[in-house]
Amino acid sequence: MSAELQKIFPEFSKDLIEAIDHAGVIQEFEAGATLIRTGQYIKSTLLVTHGKLKVYREDDDGNEFFMYYLLPGQACAISLICATRSKQSQVMAKAIEDSEVLMIPLSLMDVWMGTYKNWYEFVISTYRNRFEEILEVVDNIAFRAMDERLEFHLNRIRETTGTNDLKLSHQEIASDLNTSREVISRLLKKMEQRGLVKLHRNHIELLH
Repeated sequence: MSAELQKIFPEFSKDLIEAIDHAGVIQEFEAGATLIRTGQYIKSTLLVTHGKLKVYREDDDGNEFFMYYLLPGQACAISLICATRSKQSQVMAKAIEDSEVLMIPLSLMDVWMGTYKNWYEFVISTYRNRFEEILEVVDNIAFRAMDERLEFHLNRIRETTGTNDLKLSHQEIASDLNTSREVISRLLKKMEQRGLVKLHRNHIELLH
């Protein structure tokens, strides 16, 4: 397992990889499974080793608002924060595809922060990157019309996943942007007419 972990987390030292391999517990989740719920106390930090997770907010009526994706080699910033402070989660996280997550016990967080410099740097980098992503989301909501928000959202997913072929339905995008499927379908059709996308059944090809 250590060799595989080193490939997924190349910034970690050999000693840290061995500590993770010794203390971590692998859990597998099928696509659609919920890993974190609003109000849940987090007992472990989540490191993604395979698959893709979606982190989002959900209101009392079940409406979703997309925040960011987690890919292999990344950690859930919410689990880091909640684990170190014994706080309840304010977000949801679910597997978008079959995924594998490494659970690190809460008791090791403070120890590793003081013992392994590259763990400390990894945690700080995770906080900073997620904070910057949230600022982008806030700016997007505050200063852009829905058509601009849609283009921003699709390009953000492309940058995250590294592919122009986005396997998303119109309803999924509508849920992410907290709007209706009809609005998204209309705007995507306009984007297709402008030569920005090509629409397929349950996936969208970005052309530019």
